[in-house]
Amino acid sequence: MELVYIILYAVITLAVLLGAVTYAILFERKVIGYMQLRPGPNRHGPWGMLQTVADVMKLLMKEDIIPKNADKKVFILAPIIAFVPSFAIFASISWSDNIYGADLNIGLLYFIGISSITTLGVLMGGWSSNNKYSLLGAIRGVAQVISYEIPLVLSVLGVVILVGSLNFRDIVYYQESIGMWLIIPQFLAFVVYMISAIAELNRSPFDLPEAESELVSGYHTEYSGFRFAFFMLAEYVYAYAIAALATTLFLGGWLGPAFLPGIVWFFLKMSVIVFFWFWLRATLPRARVDNLMRFGWKVLIPLALLNIVITSIIKVWMG
Repeated sequence: MELVYIILYAVITLAVLLGAVTYAILFERKVIGYMQLRPGPNRHGPWGMLQTVADVMKLLMKEDIIPKNADKKVFILAPIIAFVPSFAIFASISWSDNIYGADLNIGLLYFIGISSITTLGVLMGGWSSNNKYSLLGAIRGVAQVISYEIPLVLSVLGVVILVGSLNFRDIVYYQESIGMWLIIPQFLAFVVYMISAIAELNRSPFDLPEAESELVSGYHTEYSGFRFAFFMLAEYVYAYAIAALATTLFLGGWLGPAFLPGIVWFFLKMSVIVFFWFWLRATLPRARVDNLMRFGWKVLIPLALLNIVITSIIKVWMG
């Protein structure tokens, strides 16, 4: 029975994620179009609702091209290595009080550890393509992700110190017990987390691994069709995953007034965070790579360490 539940949860989660990613792309294009005073997609289906579906069909029907001098085995494996961890981390997310995959005592550690594997897929894709632009994009992407993963992990340590647990459900219950979302006592950590998450997701203004003006199209330059779609799918799935983690750690998870179910509150909070990222993409220009790295190492990491020190002092003072 437990195996059936696991398979059912995985299938439903994958189906919901695929649908959510499809319309997240459409929503992003509509939002950016509205902010830039243009209509956005409006041709396929009512109000352009089938535009992304048409784009997905086009990708699936494109010829699968593998460069002649590429390392074929690594080239084929790279998109899978990039996508599978982005889906696997949803096993630890608690959507509501009684809807969750696995109630892991080390849920936060599992989330961070599994998500780090995608970096290997990016490096494999760039290296195996036998293309200098792809390799430069992969190296730049790996440097960026590793650099910003440090402040991101440090930012969540304040929450762990306060709660005393790595379990996502315990973190939500702690916020319920104190009658306060942790974004209030951990506001500095939340700011560091959000900035680091944007860089981790390679989203504007930190979308340097895919900087077309310098790298053609980054680490996936040589990919086409459904293999390219796997890289893009992983990027958008991670956007939802990082938003779900922020919702759990800082925004009370499924907690909210009783007139709506907990899972609805969870998705509403996630949607606000994702909308914020879309808003930034329509607003800010791309950062320069040296400024990006300097900001991560010289600003975000010291701020995250400062938050840990302040949180530890408060924790000791509270007993």
